[in-house]
Amino acid sequence: MRVAMYYNNKDVRVEEMAIPRIGPDEILVKIWASGICGSDALEWYRVPKAPRVLGHEIAGEIAELGADVQGWKIGDRVFVSHHVPCNMCRYCLSDHHGTCDTLKTTNFDPGGFAEFLRVPAVNVRNGLYALPDSMSYEEAVFIEPLACIYRGQHNAGWLPGRCVVVIGSGIAGLMHVKLARTAGASRIIAVDVNLQRLEAAVQFGADRSLLADEDLIQRLKEANNGRLADLVIVATGAQKALHQAFHAVDRGGTILFFAPADPDVRVDMPFNHWWWQEVKIVASYAAGPRDIRAAIELIGSGRITVTDMITHRLPLERAVEGFGLVAAARDSIKVVIEPQR
Repeated sequence: MRVAMYYNNKDVRVEEMAIPRIGPDEILVKIWASGICGSDALEWYRVPKAPRVLGHEIAGEIAELGADVQGWKIGDRVFVSHHVPCNMCRYCLSDHHGTCDTLKTTNFDPGGFAEFLRVPAVNVRNGLYALPDSMSYEEAVFIEPLACIYRGQHNAGWLPGRCVVVIGSGIAGLMHVKLARTAGASRIIAVDVNLQRLEAAVQFGADRSLLADEDLIQRLKEANNGRLADLVIVATGAQKALHQAFHAVDRGGTILFFAPADPDVRVDMPFNHWWWQEVKIVASYAAGPRDIRAAIELIGSGRITVTDMITHRLPLERAVEGFGLVAAARDSIKVVIEPQR
């Protein structure tokens, strides 16, 4: 089979690899669509593990079933979670699935930028979901990222009728805008350094967009009746954005740190200010079963549309172009690889 082998963002090669053999508790999935996540293009994280077939935002159909797999059949249209929790440890039972040891050790073989992948037994047990008939494969690519978005906002506490500021208007920030709109935010303000992405944020549901410059906090107050934000979602790891979040949150508000930063990034914490103002700080990583089910329902029911975010649909042979687009963070929103083209 063909795979897109990642070496770095400028070196992604189409190579041949044997179709994985499955065990009795495993399945083989034929991949029809696989999204490039922003984390796929983080070279500080990916290059030390290269060469590797990446891709975890996948949708496909069951091509082969292990002898002991029950309840599924060849041809079933599925989404499969690449990192799955055990659902039994103290962390899972306290709704911290993202910190589960099992979640951190599970993955696909090889990855979603391939014609086929093997789904290990634990992923079959804890991470295999049927796609609704109404959902296309390219829509299903958004299940995993939307589940992570859902988890983040859930962790931060649903705030219908409140003001939400989203700092960073890449694909994650834009999906936060869409979910916040659906969840009943009274006002959504998007912040970014890129004018094109700010235009997209307004298109996808933001009431206002603001450039992330030195006057941001003053303009935020002007856009929100003199107040700061009830919820600040930081959907970028840029150090400046982290600092801006500290000053954008209102008294009694919440900051959600959603995206990773470079390993050497350090942020001074205005401790007394936050203590006096009763500011809550929340972080969120990955998604659990509840979040995935919610994402499937939100997309499948049409409450959140996602195909309007796809800017590029590319075959495996053009995967390197896709990585370049995602890494540049300028001329794309969502890039989807279609391995069967």
